[in-house]
Amino acid sequence: MLRTFNRPHFQEEQSHQISQELVTIFEKRRTIREFSQQKPASSIIKNAIKVASLAPSGANAQPWDFALIENKALKEEIRRLSEIEENQFYHSNPNEKWINDLKHLHTDEKKQFLTDAPYLIVIFYSHFHIDENEQKKTHYYAKESVGLSTGMLLSALHLSGLNTLTYTPKRMQFLNQLLERPKTQRAFMIIATGLASGDARVPSINKKTIDEVVSYYK
Repeated sequence: MLRTFNRPHFQEEQSHQISQELVTIFEKRRTIREFSQQKPASSIIKNAIKVASLAPSGANAQPWDFALIENKALKEEIRRLSEIEENQFYHSNPNEKWINDLKHLHTDEKKQFLTDAPYLIVIFYSHFHIDENEQKKTHYYAKESVGLSTGMLLSALHLSGLNTLTYTPKRMQFLNQLLERPKTQRAFMIIATGLASGDARVPSINKKTIDEVVSYYK
């Protein structure tokens, strides 16, 4: 069934101003590894997840699920299991090229942000679900769809004044067991979020210019 789309009134001058303001706002977005102990209201995080859940998805399957974690013991266990994976990556079976490519970001096997951040959001996706009639329903473009949703989540958190860190242990199967998720779900990413500590430091890096990332076809 189709319904009429109530298109918002378009004002080009206002839209141009908003787009410029968004560039300025997002130029200030940085990945943060040092979090303050100040804990923002969980309603802010929940609203950001609501925004993420409004993302487009293949056949509107909405293949995402979110685990919002505040529990201290659970965060500590996620950190413990993550650092086991990271020790494997950095020391037991190191990928020297990959590690060398990360040097300018000053990362290592210690993932203190997983316990310092007041909130962790674990994002899961699935390639299918079983409906109420016991029929298997495919989630088309599941990974691409959850990527769009994750981008909207990061944007919503940033626009709400929060800081974030995106984290993907090389192997994330332990999250399914720890969080008691069904086997059909796969962990996509962990987002640590809260407020940056007063003495937080970030790497000195640059982003590509608009002309480096866009090809124009007029």
